[in-house]
Amino acid sequence: MNKGVKIVTIGGGSSYTPELMEGFIKRYEELPIREIWLVDIEDGKEKLEIVGKMAQRMWDASPYDVKIHLTLDRQKALKDADFVTTQFRVGLLEARIKDERIPAYYGMLGQETNGAGGMFKAFRTIPVILDIVEDMKRLCPDAWLVNFTNPSGMVTEAVIRYGKWDKVVGLCNVPVMAMMVEPELLGVKTEDLIYKFAGLNHFHWHKVADKHGKDVTLEIINKMYEGDAGLPTNIHDIPFYKEQLKQMNMIPCGYHRYYYREEEMLAYALEEYKTIGTRAQQVKQTETELFDLYRDPHLDHKPEQLAKRGGAHYSDAACETIASIHANKNTHIVVSTKNNGAVPDLPSDCVVEVSAYLGAQGARAIAFGKLPAAERGWLQVMKNMELVTIEAAVTGNYGTALQAFTINPMVRSGDTARKILDELLLAHKKYLPQFKESIERLEKEKVQIKDELSRQLSE
Repeated sequence: MNKGVKIVTIGGGSSYTPELMEGFIKRYEELPIREIWLVDIEDGKEKLEIVGKMAQRMWDASPYDVKIHLTLDRQKALKDADFVTTQFRVGLLEARIKDERIPAYYGMLGQETNGAGGMFKAFRTIPVILDIVEDMKRLCPDAWLVNFTNPSGMVTEAVIRYGKWDKVVGLCNVPVMAMMVEPELLGVKTEDLIYKFAGLNHFHWHKVADKHGKDVTLEIINKMYEGDAGLPTNIHDIPFYKEQLKQMNMIPCGYHRYYYREEEMLAYALEEYKTIGTRAQQVKQTETELFDLYRDPHLDHKPEQLAKRGGAHYSDAACETIASIHANKNTHIVVSTKNNGAVPDLPSDCVVEVSAYLGAQGARAIAFGKLPAAERGWLQVMKNMELVTIEAAVTGNYGTALQAFTINPMVRSGDTARKILDELLLAHKKYLPQFKESIERLEKEKVQIKDELSRQLSE
């Protein structure tokens, strides 16, 4: 007799959770869930209770008898889990605001997964995900880890490389959105097209063919300049240069704007910083509005406003992945997984974001082949930046962190970059125990400078 599936969501108090519940309810017949555990930390307790009640109302309004459990005890929740999903933010939105505003103060990009802010999100997140993996080894050694926590590719790489845990896939909603919007540009359905993605999380390209095998990538590129580009709501829509896309005959993901149109994207981000606030500050307002809705005891479905949060179609990625693994469906899904030769321009043992078939054995990456010279160059720089960032997150070595800053294309190297690194270390002190020695040194230097200034003023 099938005992049903136990799912644990770390970061259960997230505003995304109702979207996750919607996806599970939609797939219940192929993914018979027994119980769902939503886990959070003390600082997220209030949101967890609000979202937990909302999640239970959604299930109560469905034909299915599923119990939602809420807890701050991660280990209690993980016992005998079948799937563990992660969607947490170490330091909450306040940490993201610092990630965005401190680099912007110095005239550089502050963004959730790109540049200095993205690296610091990795510094805070990777030690936590590795702790979760250690708990899973003891409490649910057969479970799959389905990661949606950003930077998703780096987090997934850390789980495999340092956590020694292969039953993991990293997910992102960006490919899902592309595969929803682009067919509409051609007047066809998603199932009428064949997609192949290759690259890294938030740094991939894709090609498209019709069901007869004819390449239609260029047709989509032409149509992109007539309608919706399928961007997440958190990316400013500055068009790519059409000539560049035609030359590569591939479609870059929305985040490539930070690299292909760096000048304009930086100018826009700095203007937001000086006026309406960074993206994180805008999201904070959206979150407040969402939780006001979630408090309504009569609300038992996902509100439309959730699409403004930037994670639209999250459930299509996360829930379909879980259902595909559970039922051995071998569905085509774009995931972060071990390369295994799918992208020959990168080592086989590193993590890439590629098209894959998801089944009982996890992701089977679809070979994409070698990339053209320009894209290959970008990809190799970005992958090595990720590897150095992950190493810094694990070791807490200041020099390694400085190396990561230096190799990142979004961070201009030099004294200003070092100032940003130092300020972010001090700003996130609470969440960076691995950098304890460096932070103490910086604090001491700060006191010495202050004392020297006081001495000079008193003379």
